[in-house]
Amino acid sequence: MSRLKIVGLTKRFNNVLAVDQLNLELVEGEIFVLLGPNGAGKTTTMKLIVGLLKPDNGKIYIEDTDSQKEPERTKFHIGYISDNPFIYRRLTGREFLHFVGGIFKIPKEKYEKKIEEIINLLGIGSWIDLPSGEYSHGMRQKVVLAQAMLHDPLLYLIDEPLVGLDPKSSKDVKILFRKERDQGKTFFISTHLLSLTEEIADRIGIINYGQLKFLGTLEELKKLAGKENIEEMYLKLTSEDN
Repeated sequence: MSRLKIVGLTKRFNNVLAVDQLNLELVEGEIFVLLGPNGAGKTTTMKLIVGLLKPDNGKIYIEDTDSQKEPERTKFHIGYISDNPFIYRRLTGREFLHFVGGIFKIPKEKYEKKIEEIINLLGIGSWIDLPSGEYSHGMRQKVVLAQAMLHDPLLYLIDEPLVGLDPKSSKDVKILFRKERDQGKTFFISTHLLSLTEEIADRIGIINYGQLKFLGTLEELKKLAGKENIEEMYLKLTSEDN
């Protein structure tokens, strides 16, 4: 089943074409990683999907629903994590999760149980009850990941998921992604980390100047690279000449 379908998606900022006629379809139970250098269009694409930006042209369908015609319905299917995790500084992590549970109209007993499950999954310690203004970037990242999971979304959109995480936390998060994928969830992950991509991606997209330069599996990218390694192929596809 199609979980996310993008057709002819285009976005300009003044005279700069940030996303150029993007076509993409993701199905249930896959981890898709969008690679590209800074300014390639990764974050803009993600913000268009979640509704933080309005496209100039094109359509976005989530669970076969037009996201521009029924934005609230489609947002309930999405768990979103930006590259700059935000929590209200005067709230504790737990209070913030309770706040998010209320926004999604989840029954209190249900989201309290889910919070405890996620705390255990992510190895969140007693600091969950400290004011979030005292958190490190990695601690905020864990809480934001927890809030994205709270309403049990079908589609995760995550911009640079491992920023600020220590090696153990990074490993735990990758295990969690695979577990969710195996339960039929779909991931759209934006990163510039080739190592992360090689570890978790079912399919890869490489974007540059708003255009998709490659779409396929890791094995297909390796065949395209030939004698070159993946890093060299990535650099070639994202060079100024492409």
